[in-house]
Amino acid sequence: MTDVKFPGSKTHHEPAHDESVRSNTVVVGIDGSPASDDAVRWAAATAADRGLPLHIVHALDFAPSGYSGAPFIQTAQVFEWIEDEGKTLLQRAEEVARTVAPALEITTRLAATGSARWLIDLSAHARMLVLGSSGTGRVGEALLGSTPVAVASHGRCPVVVVRGEAPESLPDTRPVVVGVDGSTLSEKAVRAAFEEAGLRGVDLVAVHVWSDMRRGTFDEAVEVSIDPDAFAESEQALLAERLAGFHDRYPDVNVRREVYVDGPRAHLLAWSEKAQLLVVGSRGRGGFTGMLLGSTSNSLIRDAHCPVMVVRPDES
Repeated sequence: MTDVKFPGSKTHHEPAHDESVRSNTVVVGIDGSPASDDAVRWAAATAADRGLPLHIVHALDFAPSGYSGAPFIQTAQVFEWIEDEGKTLLQRAEEVARTVAPALEITTRLAATGSARWLIDLSAHARMLVLGSSGTGRVGEALLGSTPVAVASHGRCPVVVVRGEAPESLPDTRPVVVGVDGSTLSEKAVRAAFEEAGLRGVDLVAVHVWSDMRRGTFDEAVEVSIDPDAFAESEQALLAERLAGFHDRYPDVNVRREVYVDGPRAHLLAWSEKAQLLVVGSRGRGGFTGMLLGSTSNSLIRDAHCPVMVVRPDES
């Protein structure tokens, strides 16, 4: 851990390598907004259910203070104020987590800078990294605004962006939904979805869409030149092939297969209204090698009605 000192301020901690994050830890990034409170609750419940520790992190952000061009002594005072505010946010987040899981093992960490970059580094050593859907807190507003896109694009573990309303009653029996595009890139997303469904004791809905084009693009063509029964049979066979290797590993997971012609974003958004978790790969079959986050996964982490887990194909 590297200590970063601002003249006239207290010592800030910016870990170059956070050794407190073990490979079995659920990490949640906070900014004090209602969205990050939701993320803390979701992360705490997930960690407690699996007997894992929770690591709550907050990266200080000085941009919202408006003092970036202030005289030096005034800036030093702002550093101290923002550090105190960051510690308060961490303490409050821990209290929020305790309301969900009082006996949960919780650690916290404050960094002077980093936000998305730091979270990406932490993801290399975490079981799962959890974020809120937006950043509207008084301090650290930038942390969770565009950060979910950046972290989902580069994260080294599954990244969950918490969206939607919490279930009205427990246990939550809604299914886990996974987008399966037929490419080898989605294999890790399918594996993660099976694992999540098995741990939660719920059904898995595997959604396969033949084309990435907008919903309704091929309506007329299907009516004129495609045998609907033959199409459904062919695509169901492809989907079954992609899922086959996981049934033996997760025999208790009941799988429902859904096949559509086009519109992956529209269909997955619709399924997110009925799901407790939506799992997608970071980029689909049409993504270029340099494309870190596909258009479908990008839109889902912004618009879905339930938490979205993004799984990159090259995760270690």
